Amino acid sequence: MKPNVKKRSAVKSKPAAAARPVGASIELPEGMWERISQKAYELWKERGSREGYALQDWLDAESAVMGEIHEARE
Repeated sequence: MKPNVKKRSAVKSKPAAAARPVGASIELPEGMWERISQKAYELWKERGSREGYALQDWLDAESAVMGEIHEARE
């Protein structure tokens, strides 16, 4: 009869230090916050200055700015 020995998995998990705490801010490259902020303001104005869409405006602006950067690199 063989002893009951558990084999270790070859997959290693990421160390806990690699995980970012909830609510921790991400540092943006210099000038990026301003570009996103300006684009979000432009989107807000284009949408009729409607309140309640700040997060959506920011995310759309972030996506647009990142797309511009990606296109410029190509």
